[in-house]
Amino acid sequence: MAEDHMRYDILAQEALRGVVRKVLAEVAKTGLPGEHHFFISFATRAPGVRLSEKLLGQYDKEMTIVIQNQYWDLKVTETAFEVGLSFDGIPETLVVPFTAVKGFFDPSVQFGLQFDPATAPGAEEIESGADAEVEAAETDTPPTETAPGEKVVSLDAFRKKP
Repeated sequence: MAEDHMRYDILAQEALRGVVRKVLAEVAKTGLPGEHHFFISFATRAPGVRLSEKLLGQYDKEMTIVIQNQYWDLKVTETAFEVGLSFDGIPETLVVPFTAVKGFFDPSVQFGLQFDPATAPGAEEIESGADAEVEAAETDTPPTETAPGEKVVSLDAFRKKP
């Protein structure tokens, strides 16, 4: 079998991260439509992630945030998003590069994307988050719960098996 010099796996991940970027940019302009809301997981130690030392102490490897009712100042650039959220009543501003995003889920329509952090630029600096805690802010619903019929796109399904 021929070697993939094009690196379609990386190209596909970048394209799907573009979906997250486009959705968040639209929400930054017009707000959340209907019942849409998002769980976004990211590697807290990825290059370019900015969050308080307190949050970094609590979420050493991975964190899941919720964009729903109580967020503010959502700003989206070509490479990252910035959002204000409250944690235990304390306002925080987070900056998350799209390369740090590990998962995106909109439970209102059962749509989700998972990303392989190993294919993101700077991945060598990110520790494996396989055993990392995943916590959600601003919700009682754990992001790890899955609903029947959940549609999660995993790029592993499209990769060639050796």
